[in-house]
Formats: sequence, C-alpha cells, structure tokens
Amino acid sequence: MAADGGAQPGPDGILRCPWGLSAEDYVAYHDTEWGRPVHGDDALYERLCLEAFQSGLSWLTILRRREGFRRAFAGFRIAEVAAFTEADEERLLGDAGIIRNRAKIQAAVANAKVASALGEGELDALIWSFAPDPERRPAPRTHGEIPAVTPESKALAKDLKKRGFRFVGPTTAYALMQACGLVNDHLADCWAREEMGAPAAG
Repeated sequence: MAADGGAQPGPDGILRCPWGLSAEDYVAYHDTEWGRPVHGDDALYERLCLEAFQSGLSWLTILRRREGFRRAFAGFRIAEVAAFTEADEERLLGDAGIIRNRAKIQAAVANAKVASALGEGELDALIWSFAPDPERRPAPRTHGEIPAVTPESKALAKDLKKRGFRFVGPTTAYALMQACGLVNDHLADCWAREEMGAPAAG
C-alpha cells in the first residue's frame, strides 16, 4: 500500500490516503474497513490469516481473492478450520481461488488450532491488549510518517509466536493492527480519520 505524500482527492473530491485511490478495489476497502475496529475471535482470525497470506504479495491480490479464501476456509470459523486434516490442506493446495502456498495454508490451519484452544473471546482480548494509547500517536500527514513496525507490534508478534501462532512477524502484526483499528493510520487530512473520531492532528 505504499504511496508518498499527503491525502489526495478522489474523483468525488474527497480527500483520502493515496493508497486508497490506487485501485478501484481499494476505495471501498479504505472507506469502509481499513482502520475501523474489528472485534470477535473469528473476525480477527480471518484478518490474521489474510495478512499472513499477503506477506510478500500485494494486498490487492488478497482482496480480490477474499471470497475464495472465505469459501476455502469455512468462513474462517476457528472451530471448523481447527478440524482441518492433511487431506484438507492438500485440497486447499489445489484451490485456484486462494494463494496456494503450502507453508501459509499450514499456518492458517495451525493458527486455528492454537486459537481454538483459547477461551471464547480470548483471541480478541489478547490482540486488543496491545493497542497503543491513541493520544500518544500524532496523526501522520504523509505515508512516509507511518512506521512498518512498532514496539507494540513487536510485542504482539512475540506473544502470538510464544503461543504457537505462525506467520506473525512484527510487520504482519502491525498490518493487522492497522487493518483492525488498533491504530488509526489514516492520514491527518483523510476524511476517514475524522469520521472515526480520531484525536486531532498534532
């Protein structure tokens, strides 16, 4: 999602983060999802999986296969994916609707098993416990001011790995934090930042 500079007007004249205008698929994602709080174990598990599959690829590639991923991974219902077998993993390797990467597929299944061992609501509580104080984060004015990793994302990745989660490095953890609203990295002049009631730009 790299793009330099500050918020830019789209065809409708509304200021958005530049990456949110770089492809048609990004506009709706930027306007309705990215940076908005996500809660619920299954919902966060889905985002964790998708961010892991995105590693090394464009997020646009993942967005365009999102429904394929949902079909392949039982709607990302943790209990169901946790019951997947090696035969299911082989089936997924032949599914053209997803990214057919053996290590990432195995990680998604393994992560469901780890998540299923937690109590209801524990994955949600765990991930959100690493959300930083928004008052301590000045609104970025350009994409260049947005970090790739933070102390919180490093701590989250370390905790998840300790519990047995895979494909959860600090960069992936921070992308998850951005996407799920643990941090608000919409640029200072982006309309979505103001709509979400973010603290005023410093």
